[in-house]
Amino acid sequence: MEGKKIHGKMVFMAALFVASVFVLGIKLLNPTPVQIFIEGQNTAITQIPGFFTFSDVIILIGASITLAISGMYLLFFDSVEKPAGELLLEERKKRWGQVVKTLKEEEQKIYKAIIEAGGIIEQSELPEKTGLSKASISRALDLLESRGLIEKRRRGMGNVILLK
Repeated sequence: MEGKKIHGKMVFMAALFVASVFVLGIKLLNPTPVQIFIEGQNTAITQIPGFFTFSDVIILIGASITLAISGMYLLFFDSVEKPAGELLLEERKKRWGQVVKTLKEEEQKIYKAIIEAGGIIEQSELPEKTGLSKASISRALDLLESRGLIEKRRRGMGNVILLK
C-alpha cells in the first residue's frame, strides 16, 4: 500500500460499514423470538418464528441506510486517488510556480509555457506559445539549463525540454 494514505473519514466509514453489516446480520438471523399477549387477566407468551417488532424494524432500516451510505462513500468518493504521476506533477507545479518569480521576463514566458505543457515540451513549439524568436528561446533555455531548472534532450532533429 505504498503511496496510499488512509484518511480519518475512510476509517470512520469503513467502521460504520462493518458495524452496519454486523447489526443487520444479527437482527436478520435472530428476530425477536417471543411475543407477549395480555388480555384482561390472562397473559400469554408465544413464540413466533420470523417475527420482527417495531424496534427491530427501526434498527434494520437504520442499519440498512447506514450500510448504503458508508458503502457508497467507500466505493465512489474516497477510494478515487490520483495516480502517483499526477501527484508528483502537482507538487512540481507548485515548486515551479515559485521559481518562475525569480526569472527574467523572457525566461518567465518560456518557463510558464513549459509548465502549461505539463513540464515537457518540444523546443520547436516554444516560439508559437511564447511569441519569442528562436534565437531568444535558445539563449533563455541555455540560461535555464545552466541554473539547473530545465533539461534539454535531443529528439531527432529537435530538442525536448523538461522541467526539473
